[in-house]
Amino acid sequence: MSASVSTTSVSPLTAVPSTIAAVDLAALTFNLRQARQRLPPGCEILAVVKADAYGHGALAITKALAQQGVARFGVATIQEGAELRDAGIQAHVLVMGALPPSQFADLLDYSLTPVIYDPALATDLAARLGTRPTPYPVHLKVDTGMGRLGLTSEQVLPLLQSPVFRGPLRLEGLMTHLADADNSDPAYTRTQIGRFQAILAQVKNAGLPVPLAHAANSAAILGHPAAHFNAARPGIMLYGYSTAPQGGPAVPLKPILALRSRIAQVRSLASGDSVSYNRSFIASRPSKVAVLPIGYADGYSRALSNRGQVLVQGRRCPVVGRVCMDMTLVDVTDLPTVRPGDDAVLIGRQGEEEILATDLAAWSGTIPYEVLCGIGPRVLRVYS
Repeated sequence: MSASVSTTSVSPLTAVPSTIAAVDLAALTFNLRQARQRLPPGCEILAVVKADAYGHGALAITKALAQQGVARFGVATIQEGAELRDAGIQAHVLVMGALPPSQFADLLDYSLTPVIYDPALATDLAARLGTRPTPYPVHLKVDTGMGRLGLTSEQVLPLLQSPVFRGPLRLEGLMTHLADADNSDPAYTRTQIGRFQAILAQVKNAGLPVPLAHAANSAAILGHPAAHFNAARPGIMLYGYSTAPQGGPAVPLKPILALRSRIAQVRSLASGDSVSYNRSFIASRPSKVAVLPIGYADGYSRALSNRGQVLVQGRRCPVVGRVCMDMTLVDVTDLPTVRPGDDAVLIGRQGEEEILATDLAAWSGTIPYEVLCGIGPRVLRVYS
């Protein structure tokens, strides 16, 4: 597949900037195949593309997945759904986050599917719909142990038997969210799955159809077959990172994003010289420092100051000094031929070495989700 530049923003510039996020759509297809292979035949994929597809570019990722037969997508907000619609995406788009009644008009204008997590929300939406000839599809979210948005188990059946589901609304899906599916101890996840199964049985025993039932996030797709039902919501695994329960079999996923920059300047330091804010790095020997045009405004966290590593000429080089808003400094003393314009890889492979979002997460005390979601909008996404 030939390289293409992100279409999320229009720029008159002709040159590719020094810092880019290169996204491998073939690797995305590979990861989707891994998800499908672990799900039962006919299980629908509801691909999670919220938070700009975890920083990878929601529009390009959604289009690529749609070409692979994915027909359902999950976002967190009305705005995220509207951006997909405005770009021509006609697939099912499920809004999984908070939904105040003030946004009902936009929800309906853009034909987005809401997740109902409170009976009052269903009542308000039904009132807003009025006497439409066709019931509006919704998903109900039941809280089986996450402790966030969701109906209680006692609320589900009465709500489905209420007047709002005898005309204005139509149940398209019943869902829950697993809180601990990546834990090596499966006990809590099994409890949640059992609670969800009991609610499903209660609804079906009442003679009410449940077209879609979904509980499995990436970790449950990889490690909890009992959670698969007839739909599943892969997220982080599509982007190449495994959240399989610890101690389980290795999962062959391919990280799809590489974050690269080019050295802007190489500076010489004498022993005792310092770099960047607060002089947190002082050279203990004559040194060379490469200046990279990427900083925390681009999503390269300040927590990586004096902790992170960057690949230059296929070798790991330490980040030195404070990561700045727009620049990061790297010690390249042991690379005598380094020069401005050389590539620097902050996430990805160079030669025999590789740095992953999991590495940045470990160095900065967070998780790879936050690392990927944090890559800023001024970093150009390039797709191939």
